[in-house]
Amino acid sequence: MAILDPYEGGLTDEERELAALVRAFADERVAPQAYEADRTKTLPLGIVAEMGEMGLFGLPFSEDVGGQGGTYAALGLAIEALARVDQSIAITLEAGVSLGAMPVYRFGTDAQRAELLPELLEGRALAGFGLTESEAGSDAGATRTTARLDGEEWVIDGAKQFITNSGTAITRFVTVTAVTGVDAGRPEISTIIVPSGTPGFTVGPGYDKVGWHASDTHPLRFDGVRVPAANLLGERGRGLANFLGILDEGRIAIAALATGAAEGCLEAALDYAGSRIVFGERLGTRQSIQFMLARMQQRVHVSRLAWLHAARLRDAGRPFGTAAALAKLTAGEAAMDNARDATQIFGGNGFMNEYPVARHYRDSKILEIGEGTTEVQLLVIARALGLTGSARGAR
Repeated sequence: MAILDPYEGGLTDEERELAALVRAFADERVAPQAYEADRTKTLPLGIVAEMGEMGLFGLPFSEDVGGQGGTYAALGLAIEALARVDQSIAITLEAGVSLGAMPVYRFGTDAQRAELLPELLEGRALAGFGLTESEAGSDAGATRTTARLDGEEWVIDGAKQFITNSGTAITRFVTVTAVTGVDAGRPEISTIIVPSGTPGFTVGPGYDKVGWHASDTHPLRFDGVRVPAANLLGERGRGLANFLGILDEGRIAIAALATGAAEGCLEAALDYAGSRIVFGERLGTRQSIQFMLARMQQRVHVSRLAWLHAARLRDAGRPFGTAAALAKLTAGEAAMDNARDATQIFGGNGFMNEYPVARHYRDSKILEIGEGTTEVQLLVIARALGLTGSARGAR
């Protein structure tokens, strides 16, 4: 059994070559260690280093800062290929680029970019973005972490949660959103770079998560943390607006990840349906299973079209926020639906963690939550249709 060639049509020769290269790496290097990394809840830094050597962390960045001079579509192809076999590795790349390096690339000073980007783009270091709080998730404007200037230093107090790539042995810093004052009666939110190991900056124990077990995720605390005033990232008071722009790009990458997850489920289910014998016949000869697999193929195909369209708009410098929301909504639901169907096809084996579909079933739910919930995507799309309501902060 075979699925449609995922690279047929719509890709340049260079993009096809990159996608095939990363797929081979995923199959040969990432997949064999995925179960053990998931079981031990350990991010395999050796794999991260190999991805760095391949240039994956530098894909969408210009060559003048050490990047590969590629596109966001190229990044999405790499993330999709990895997510087929291991979502934890795929999200490590996605967050390392879109939440770790991209804010510095977009809004950093020349000095900040020169100091911080080389290690990040080579995969020798990771960085996190501290936005989410207990009462500030979808409503990011409700941030309670504060930062005040004391002479030539920012003094930061507060807490963050669910922060990816924030506690690894190669994490160099976390960019933090904090209230730095009041502007026209509203909180002035800025972003500040906090290096790992700064006194008062505490990385809590890793979470006991439902999925993405090998992805590094921690709560953070800031108790009188002092960093130089020069660690302000971007214009003061523009922190939230800048992050929302970054988030639009991140939704494209998450949609690519979700597409890869949906495809991984389809591949596994096809193989299983072709080899499993039930009542003397291959499982795949049953029409009910065939229809289920056909629906899974449909979801993968439509999801890929959606995220690639959004990526092409972004790379062309055209508005892409609504397309990104559509892509994330479509692909996130596809990943969850395909994981459910693949697990059903596997039967009892689908409930065993040693099988990839079981891990995809646990991993995929967060794709309907992280970097903007399904409901937030619906709000974005509704607003694009000219509908308005009382909800604040959706992008």
